[in-house]
Amino acid sequence: MSLDPTVIAIPVYFLLIGLELIAHRYQSIKSYRLNDAITNINCGVTSQVTGAFLKVLSIGVYTYIFEQFRLATISNSALTWFIAFIAYDFFYYWAHRMSHEVNLFWGGHSVHHQSEEYNLSVALRQSSTQTIWTFIFYSPMALAGFDPLVLLSVSGFNLLYQFWIHTESINRLPKWFEAVFNTPSHHRVHHARNPKYIDKNHGGTFIVWDRLFGTFKQEEERPTYGITKNLNSWNPVWANVSHYSDMWKEIRTIPKASDKVRYLFNKPGWLPDYMGGYRAPYDVDLKTYKKFDLSGAKSVNIYVFAQYLVLLAGTALFLFNLQAFENNLVQKAVLALIIIVSTVSFGAMFEGRKWASVTEVARLIAVVASLIYFFPAIGEENLVLIGILSYTMLSIIWVALLRKSIVHPVTIQV
Repeated sequence: MSLDPTVIAIPVYFLLIGLELIAHRYQSIKSYRLNDAITNINCGVTSQVTGAFLKVLSIGVYTYIFEQFRLATISNSALTWFIAFIAYDFFYYWAHRMSHEVNLFWGGHSVHHQSEEYNLSVALRQSSTQTIWTFIFYSPMALAGFDPLVLLSVSGFNLLYQFWIHTESINRLPKWFEAVFNTPSHHRVHHARNPKYIDKNHGGTFIVWDRLFGTFKQEEERPTYGITKNLNSWNPVWANVSHYSDMWKEIRTIPKASDKVRYLFNKPGWLPDYMGGYRAPYDVDLKTYKKFDLSGAKSVNIYVFAQYLVLLAGTALFLFNLQAFENNLVQKAVLALIIIVSTVSFGAMFEGRKWASVTEVARLIAVVASLIYFFPAIGEENLVLIGILSYTMLSIIWVALLRKSIVHPVTIQV
């Protein structure tokens, strides 16, 4: 079973999301849309699945530095864990801040900010590539002698803390708490696209780092959420590569090699002066601003939601049993790919793509084929095999009946 606290807490995440949904319905707050919420969680799914491979890089490098270059050996204790938690949050502040201030790093972190809503599902909207740019920020902890298992623990609990602050259900907390800790009010500022709020409140658990280093901003009026260039898609893979795609297009237009490098490491929006210079964020006109929303037919939404529950159960089993796949990289990679393709298929159905029904049928066949191939014991259990085959056939028939409903005229709202 995975030792990652963020994986172990998966059932709690969904329980709290359910409670927030009930609370918002009671309070007449409209902060959830099915397509947006599922895309948020899909980004989290792809992040966890790809993380099963990328942790070999991040934790592997940390462990190598710890084993080869540590200056001391810090024994594990409650005090060690407490100090490590504070140290991790300090380095998290700088990794997070640089993820906003360095264009290349923003390519990873921007995924977390793409939703135009603000609710607990947004907390699960995580990047699949951010760790590539930020894992090195924690290397001082390895040099100091903090055990890799301690790093895994404190990083997981730091992320757990940040889950509850992604809500509009909580207004302000006591002043002493707001002075020290990150809160929903502080983090709403961080997720805003309003120019005065951008690049503020980078702390994970503690807000004191922002107060010390000049990046703190108090919440004033209700923020407008999202990024300055809307994603306009429910595809979690495109969510992870869209900024890199934009960077590739722009960097090809920059003539000087030195400016190409500067483009990578300057703030997002930077261009050389001879190409117009820095493009500052702009405020939106709330009178004309509309959120992106491709609403599928109700019957399609019901299908996606039903299939999504099955995917979540399968993803949870995959993440909880990663150790079982350690000696079979092909099996692990194929199952991970099927999970990611599933999230893309659901996004395509929300968007009414012409190829969505074909992709969905192919996905269903791939799921059952991979289960039978990689887990031969399933074929020996007649009732289980009959159940899986029946589920697949009924799902394919369901898709066939929905084919005309999936492809529908849509209006993109920007």
